[in-house]
Amino acid sequence: MTYDDPWTWFDAWWRDWLDQKAVAEPTRVCLATADEQGRPSARIVLLKQHDERGLVFFTNHKSRKGQEMLANPQAALCFDLFAVGRQIRARGPVGPIDAAESDAYWQSRARESQVGAHASHQSETLGARQDLVDRVAAIEAEYAGRDIPRPAHWGGFRLVPEEFEFWHNRDHRLHERCRFDRTADGWTQRLLNP
Repeated sequence: MTYDDPWTWFDAWWRDWLDQKAVAEPTRVCLATADEQGRPSARIVLLKQHDERGLVFFTNHKSRKGQEMLANPQAALCFDLFAVGRQIRARGPVGPIDAAESDAYWQSRARESQVGAHASHQSETLGARQDLVDRVAAIEAEYAGRDIPRPAHWGGFRLVPEEFEFWHNRDHRLHERCRFDRTADGWTQRLLNP
Protein backbone atom coordinates (compact mmCIF):
# COMPACT_ATOMS: atom_id res chain seq x y z
CA MET A 1 0.00 0.00 0.00
CA THR A 2 1.53 3.29 -1.06
CA TYR A 3 0.30 6.87 -1.09
CA ASP A 4 1.33 10.04 -2.87
CA ASP A 5 1.76 12.09 0.29
CA PRO A 6 3.24 11.12 3.66
CA TRP A 7 0.36 12.37 5.81
CA THR A 8 -2.14 10.06 4.10
CA TRP A 9 0.30 7.20 4.59
CA PHE A 10 0.97 8.14 8.21
CA ASP A 11 -2.76 8.38 9.01
CA ALA A 12 -3.48 4.98 7.43
CA TRP A 13 -0.64 3.20 9.23
CA TRP A 14 -1.34 4.99 12.52
CA ARG A 15 -5.05 4.07 12.51
CA ASP A 16 -4.18 0.48 11.60
CA TRP A 17 -1.59 0.33 14.38
CA LEU A 18 -3.99 1.65 17.02
CA ASP A 19 -6.71 -0.76 15.84
CA GLN A 20 -4.33 -3.71 16.24
CA LYS A 21 -3.99 -3.15 20.01
CA ALA A 22 -0.62 -4.87 19.62
CA VAL A 23 1.08 -3.27 22.63
CA ALA A 24 0.06 -1.80 25.97
CA GLU A 25 1.08 1.78 25.09
CA PRO A 26 0.56 2.16 21.34
CA THR A 27 1.28 5.91 21.14
CA ARG A 28 4.90 5.48 22.26
CA VAL A 29 7.57 6.85 19.98
CA CYS A 30 11.33 7.22 20.31
CA LEU A 31 12.41 10.87 20.31
CA ALA A 32 16.02 11.65 19.39
CA THR A 33 17.56 15.02 20.17
CA ALA A 34 21.11 16.37 20.38
CA ASP A 35 22.73 18.78 22.77
CA GLU A 36 24.68 21.89 21.73
CA GLN A 37 27.80 19.75 21.18
CA GLY A 38 25.89 17.41 18.87
CA ARG A 39 25.82 14.51 21.33
CA PRO A 40 22.64 12.47 20.67
CA SER A 41 20.10 11.36 23.23
CA ALA A 42 17.00 9.21 22.75
CA ARG A 43 14.01 8.35 24.91
CA ILE A 44 10.37 7.28 24.61
CA VAL A 45 7.58 9.87 24.58
CA LEU A 46 3.88 9.56 23.74
CA LEU A 47 2.44 11.01 20.55
CA LYS A 48 -0.68 12.89 21.61
CA GLN A 49 -1.67 14.79 18.46
CA HIS A 50 -0.85 14.83 14.78
CA ASP A 51 -2.05 16.67 11.73
CA GLU A 52 -0.42 18.29 8.73
CA ARG A 53 1.13 20.90 11.02
CA GLY A 54 3.21 18.20 12.70
CA LEU A 55 3.59 15.59 15.43
CA VAL A 56 2.92 16.69 19.02
CA PHE A 57 4.14 15.30 22.35
CA PHE A 58 4.27 16.88 25.81
CA THR A 59 7.01 17.26 28.39
CA ASN A 60 8.67 19.43 30.99
CA HIS A 61 10.58 22.14 29.10
CA LYS A 62 13.23 22.09 31.84
CA SER A 63 13.92 18.37 31.29
CA ARG A 64 16.98 17.22 29.39
CA LYS A 65 14.96 16.68 26.20
CA GLY A 66 13.18 20.02 26.63
CA GLN A 67 16.45 21.88 27.07
CA GLU A 68 18.04 20.09 24.12
CA MET A 69 15.11 20.93 21.83
CA LEU A 70 15.11 24.57 22.92
CA ALA A 71 18.88 24.87 22.34
CA ASN A 72 19.06 22.77 19.16
CA PRO A 73 15.56 22.79 17.60
CA GLN A 74 15.96 19.74 15.38
CA ALA A 75 14.71 16.27 16.33
CA ALA A 76 13.73 12.87 14.98
CA LEU A 77 10.95 10.45 15.87
CA CYS A 78 10.97 6.71 15.26
CA PHE A 79 7.67 4.83 15.55
CA ASP A 80 8.27 1.18 16.48
CA LEU A 81 5.40 -0.67 14.79
CA PHE A 82 7.42 -3.91 14.59
CA ALA A 83 4.53 -5.99 15.99
CA VAL A 84 2.89 -5.45 12.58
CA GLY A 85 6.15 -5.37 10.61
CA ARG A 86 6.39 -1.61 10.15
CA GLN A 87 8.36 1.44 11.22
CA ILE A 88 7.87 5.16 10.55
CA ARG A 89 10.64 7.74 10.87
CA ALA A 90 10.22 11.51 10.83
CA ARG A 91 12.82 14.27 11.10
CA GLY A 92 12.62 18.05 11.14
CA PRO A 93 12.49 21.22 13.19
CA VAL A 94 10.84 21.08 16.59
CA GLY A 95 9.52 23.79 18.90
CA PRO A 96 6.98 24.55 21.62
CA ILE A 97 3.31 24.72 20.69
CA ASP A 98 1.26 27.71 21.80
CA ALA A 99 0.04 28.00 25.39
CA ALA A 100 -3.64 27.57 24.49
CA GLU A 101 -2.93 24.17 22.89
CA SER A 102 -0.89 23.09 25.92
CA ASP A 103 -3.65 24.29 28.26
CA ALA A 104 -6.28 22.31 26.35
CA TYR A 105 -4.28 19.10 26.57
CA TRP A 106 -3.42 19.76 30.24
CA GLN A 107 -7.14 19.81 31.09
CA SER A 108 -7.54 16.33 29.58
CA ARG A 109 -4.83 14.78 31.75
CA ALA A 110 -5.57 12.71 34.82
CA ARG A 111 -5.28 14.72 38.04
CA GLU A 112 -2.50 12.42 39.25
CA SER A 113 -0.50 13.20 36.11
CA GLN A 114 -1.01 16.91 36.70
CA VAL A 115 0.28 16.52 40.26
CA GLY A 116 3.28 14.58 38.94
CA ALA A 117 4.14 17.32 36.44
CA HIS A 118 4.28 19.84 39.30
CA ALA A 119 6.15 17.56 41.69
CA SER A 120 8.83 16.19 39.39
CA HIS A 121 11.94 18.24 38.72
CA GLN A 122 12.40 16.11 35.61
CA SER A 123 15.95 15.04 34.74
CA GLU A 124 17.43 16.64 37.89
CA THR A 125 19.23 14.52 40.48
CA LEU A 126 16.87 13.13 43.14
CA GLY A 127 18.37 12.76 46.60
CA ALA A 128 15.88 10.12 47.75
CA ARG A 129 12.60 8.75 46.45
CA GLN A 130 10.91 10.10 49.58
CA ASP A 131 11.71 13.66 48.41
CA LEU A 132 9.49 13.12 45.38
CA VAL A 133 6.77 11.43 47.46
CA ASP A 134 6.80 14.44 49.81
CA ARG A 135 6.51 16.91 46.91
CA VAL A 136 3.55 14.93 45.53
CA ALA A 137 1.82 15.11 48.93
CA ALA A 138 2.51 18.85 49.17
CA ILE A 139 1.06 19.52 45.70
CA GLU A 140 -2.01 17.40 46.47
CA ALA A 141 -2.56 19.37 49.68
CA GLU A 142 -1.99 22.76 47.99
CA TYR A 143 -4.60 22.06 45.31
CA ALA A 144 -7.09 20.01 47.33
CA GLY A 145 -10.56 20.70 45.96
CA ARG A 146 -9.25 23.01 43.20
CA ASP A 147 -8.17 22.71 39.61
CA ILE A 148 -4.43 22.28 39.14
CA PRO A 149 -2.97 24.90 36.77
CA ARG A 150 -0.51 23.95 34.06
CA PRO A 151 3.04 24.84 35.10
CA ALA A 152 4.60 27.41 32.77
CA HIS A 153 7.54 25.04 32.15
CA TRP A 154 5.33 22.17 30.98
CA GLY A 155 3.74 21.88 27.54
CA GLY A 156 3.80 20.49 24.07
CA PHE A 157 6.42 20.37 21.36
CA ARG A 158 5.62 19.97 17.68
CA LEU A 159 8.00 18.28 15.28
CA VAL A 160 7.36 19.53 11.74
CA PRO A 161 8.54 16.74 9.44
CA GLU A 162 10.80 17.68 6.58
CA GLU A 163 11.44 14.00 6.00
CA PHE A 164 9.32 10.86 6.47
CA GLU A 165 10.35 7.26 5.90
CA PHE A 166 7.95 4.31 5.82
CA TRP A 167 9.58 0.91 6.36
CA HIS A 168 7.72 -2.36 5.76
CA ASN A 169 9.21 -5.70 6.75
CA ARG A 170 9.76 -8.24 3.97
CA ASP A 171 11.33 -11.70 3.92
CA HIS A 172 15.10 -12.12 3.70
CA ARG A 173 15.67 -8.50 4.80
CA LEU A 174 14.43 -7.21 1.44
CA HIS A 175 12.34 -4.61 3.22
CA GLU A 176 10.35 -1.90 1.45
CA ARG A 177 11.43 1.64 2.24
CA CYS A 178 9.79 4.79 0.94
CA ARG A 179 11.14 8.24 1.77
CA PHE A 180 9.40 11.59 1.42
CA ASP A 181 11.26 14.90 1.49
CA ARG A 182 9.48 18.24 1.84
CA THR A 183 10.16 20.75 -0.92
CA ALA A 184 8.86 24.25 -1.60
CA ASP A 185 6.22 22.67 -3.87
CA GLY A 186 5.12 19.82 -1.58
CA TRP A 187 6.77 16.43 -1.21
CA THR A 188 9.14 14.33 -3.29
CA GLN A 189 8.97 10.57 -2.97
CA ARG A 190 11.57 7.89 -3.64
CA LEU A 191 12.20 4.26 -2.84
CA LEU A 192 15.30 3.26 -0.88
CA ASN A 193 17.24 0.04 -0.91
CA PRO A 194 16.77 -2.00 2.23
